[in-house]
Amino acid sequence: MSSKANTTVRMFGLLHTFRKDHGLPSQAEVAVPDEGCPAEAIARDLGLPMEKIEAVFVNHKAYSLDHEVHPGDQVAFVPTGVPGPGRMMLGIRHAPAK
Repeated sequence: MSSKANTTVRMFGLLHTFRKDHGLPSQAEVAVPDEGCPAEAIARDLGLPMEKIEAVFVNHKAYSLDHEVHPGDQVAFVPTGVPGPGRMMLGIRHAPAK
């Protein structure tokens, strides 16, 4: 990834708690290369527990973790365990890959 932070990433629910428990903020500024990178790579770089991530929001839309993130995108990781109706309202029931 490039050296200049250009994308804000937020973590919700148990991902927020995970970061706080490790003395880290629940929001991070990360560097995303000009050509983009998968959301999964960002989650791994942030040390998030991959098995606890349900989906990623990129610019207010839900996607799977293989979705490409580009500089300046707004990114938020959503934890597993979102109840049924909430999943549909958030759009993560059938989060598209791209």
